[in-house]
Amino acid sequence: MAIISLVLICLVLIVVAIFLITSLTGAPYVPTLGKDFDREIDKLYKFSRKDLVLDLGAGDGIVLDIVSKRGAKAVGIELNPILATIIRFRFRNNPRVTAVCKNFYRYQFPDETTVIYAFAVGNHIEPIYRKIKAEATRLGKPLYFISNAFNIKELKPEKKVWTWYLYKIKPEKN
Repeated sequence: MAIISLVLICLVLIVVAIFLITSLTGAPYVPTLGKDFDREIDKLYKFSRKDLVLDLGAGDGIVLDIVSKRGAKAVGIELNPILATIIRFRFRNNPRVTAVCKNFYRYQFPDETTVIYAFAVGNHIEPIYRKIKAEATRLGKPLYFISNAFNIKELKPEKKVWTWYLYKIKPEKN
């Protein structure tokens, strides 16, 4: 019985450590309010089968679920291996949703990418913007960026609905 208790305590400590470490790197787990997102998102952007959405810090997959139900393919980019595993399990029967356990800044966007969604800590919005700008330039096409709760200071949003900002990030000209 003592061994089972010790194993359980170790597992709990490992899980807590993983969540703490990812939080300290600027990737805390704060879920998007699914009902509000589902109700309001069509006013901001009309997802379709043509879209490939990257959800930065996908958490438990709320955004992935909502955009995939609108026809988009969705990739959750999640630093936390526990949450990435939850996404994979949750959407194991949905071919439109996948998850990768990776650092967003080291992730090369697929060519089909059209939209990036992030609910990130405020001081990470500018680096996220720079990464998206670099990927838009590499891909040679504009990308849409939906930021929840935080705006990009140097850029005017195309639209703002409730707490979401929609930006069109254009590639740099050579």
